[in-house]
Amino acid sequence: MGEGRLVIRGGTMVDGTGAEPREADVAIENGRIVEVGRVRGGADQEIDAKGLLVTPGFVDIHTHYDGQATWSSHIAPSASHGVTTAIMGNCGVGFAPCRPEERDMLVRLMEGVEDIPGIVLEKGLPWGWESFPDYLDALAKRQFDIDLGTQVPHAALRIYVMGERAAKREPATEADATAMARLAAEGVQAGALGFSTSRTLAHRSSDGMPTPTLNAYEPELIAIAEAIGRTGRGVLQVVTDHPSDDAEFAMLSDLARRSGRPLSISLGQADRAPDRWRHALELIEGAVDSGLPIKAQVCGRAVGLIYGLELSLNPFSSHPSWSAIADLPLAKKISAMRDPAFKARLLAEQPADRASAERLFNLERLYPFAERPDYEPPASDSITGRARALGRDPAELAYEMLLERDGHATFYRPLLNYAAGNLDACAEMLSHRDSLVSLGDGGAHYGFICDASLPTFMLAHWTRDRRHGRRFSVPEMVRALSHDNARAVGLTDRGVIVPGAKADLNVIDYDRLQLHAPRVSYDLPAGGRRLLQDATGYRATIVNGVVTQRDDQPTGALPGRLVRGGGG
Repeated sequence: MGEGRLVIRGGTMVDGTGAEPREADVAIENGRIVEVGRVRGGADQEIDAKGLLVTPGFVDIHTHYDGQATWSSHIAPSASHGVTTAIMGNCGVGFAPCRPEERDMLVRLMEGVEDIPGIVLEKGLPWGWESFPDYLDALAKRQFDIDLGTQVPHAALRIYVMGERAAKREPATEADATAMARLAAEGVQAGALGFSTSRTLAHRSSDGMPTPTLNAYEPELIAIAEAIGRTGRGVLQVVTDHPSDDAEFAMLSDLARRSGRPLSISLGQADRAPDRWRHALELIEGAVDSGLPIKAQVCGRAVGLIYGLELSLNPFSSHPSWSAIADLPLAKKISAMRDPAFKARLLAEQPADRASAERLFNLERLYPFAERPDYEPPASDSITGRARALGRDPAELAYEMLLERDGHATFYRPLLNYAAGNLDACAEMLSHRDSLVSLGDGGAHYGFICDASLPTFMLAHWTRDRRHGRRFSVPEMVRALSHDNARAVGLTDRGVIVPGAKADLNVIDYDRLQLHAPRVSYDLPAGGRRLLQDATGYRATIVNGVVTQRDDQPTGALPGRLVRGGGG
C-alpha cells in the first residue's frame, strides 16, 4: 500500500516514545516508515513540514463505529482528528453474532445504549453475516479512510446463545457459558482484538430494558475470559457502575488473572461521589503491582451532553408544553418559541420529572458553546452565572439563547469529571501510570455527545491552552494518544515513528490547532442526524502511507482496512 515514496521534510518530530522533539525527515515506502533522520534523495511526493509537528497517527481504543463501518467508508468524525486506527465493539454492544430473527433486539439495544436512531440502523445495516468471523469478513471487504479493529460484544453473544432469556437477564447455564466462551474465542481467533461487556444501568435498550449483560454472573464471565486466554490473544474491556467497589473489582481482576489477558475498566468522576475514582485507581495500582495487566480508560475532559433545538435534548425538553412542538421542523419550532404566549406558558411550568431535570438541566452547570468551545468553563460562564451578571432570570436567558444563530445554538452540560467545576480530577487520572486516554465514543450518541474530537482537544488543551493547573508536555500527550493506546490493544506495529513501523502519521500546525463548535449534520442513512465537529490545524494525516486528510479536508483516499488481532 502507499503512493510511491513519500518524504516528510524538516518537521519537528514527536515520535510517540516520549522522547524530546527533534527535527527530522521521515521517508515512507509501501505503507511503512523506511527512514527517519536526514533523508537524502528524491521522492514521488514530499510534504514540507518545517515549523510543524510530525506525530504518529492517533489510536482511539473506545469507539462504536460497528454499524457505520458497514455502510460508510468515511469514519467521521474521528478521521478529522488525527485518528488513524479506531477500535469499536466496546461496552458489550455490536451486531455479531446475530441470527436474522434477533436483529431487532440488537438494533434496539444499540439505539438505546449508544443513541443511534433505529431507522438509521434499519436502513444502513446490510446484515450480510451471522457469525462474528462472518462479520469480520464483511468488514475486510471494505475500504476506509482509517484502520478499524473490533471486539466481540457480550450482549450480542448472549442473545445469540440464550435468545429471549438473555434479554430477560436470566442466569446462564453451564451449557450457555460454554457456548459463549467457544464463540468468543472463535471471534478472537478470527481477528477480533478482544471481548467487551457492560455492567451499568445506564446502558438500556430503546424500550427501557437494561443491557442483557448487566448482572451476568462470575462463572459466565470466567468461562469467556479463560477461553480467550487459551487463544493467547485479545484484551478484555469492561464498563461497570462500581469500578471502586472492592467486591466488583475483585471479580474483574480475577478475569485478568484467570485469562492472563489485559483488562481495561472505564473510569470517571461522579458528582454524587466525587472522590471514589481515587479508590478505583488504588485498586488497579495494587493489582498491577501484583502482576495483573489492568488499565483504567479515562476521558481527558468532562463526559458531557450537548443540548440544542436540533438535538435529542434541550433545557426545556421535560416541560409539559414542549411536547407540542418537540417534533416540529426547526423553523416551525423557532416560530412557536417566538410566540410570547408560548414562551410565558413554558417558563411558568415545572418539568415533568423534576429530579432528572435538576441533574440534566441544572442551569448552574449549563454552559453555552461558542464557535471556539470551552471545555473547562468557569462558573461565571454558566447560564446562571451570565444571568446573575445581567440581572436576568436564568431560565428566560436560556430560552432566548436557544434561539440564537437561527436556532443552531448549543449548550454543554458536563456530567462526569467536573464536580469541582474544573478538570483537575481529569489531570490526576491522566497522570496515573495505569490510565489510558479513551472514552471518545466515536460513532455513538449522535444526538447529544460529540467526544470523538478528544485527540485534538487533548493536544490543544492539555499541552497549550489550559489556563490553570497541571499541563502535559507534547511528547507525553502524543505518546498517550499513539504508542500507549496501540500497545494497550495489542497493536505493536503502529504508534511510533521508527523504521519498520506502519506509516500512520500526522503533520500538525500546532500553533493553529483548534476545535470548532459541534454542528448537526443529516448525512446518515434515512437522513439521520448526528453531531460532527471540525478541527483546524491538521496539515496532513497519513494512513498506510497515503495522505487521507490535507489542510483539514479529506482527500477521498481510502487506504484504511480492517485490523485483525496480532497487528496490521
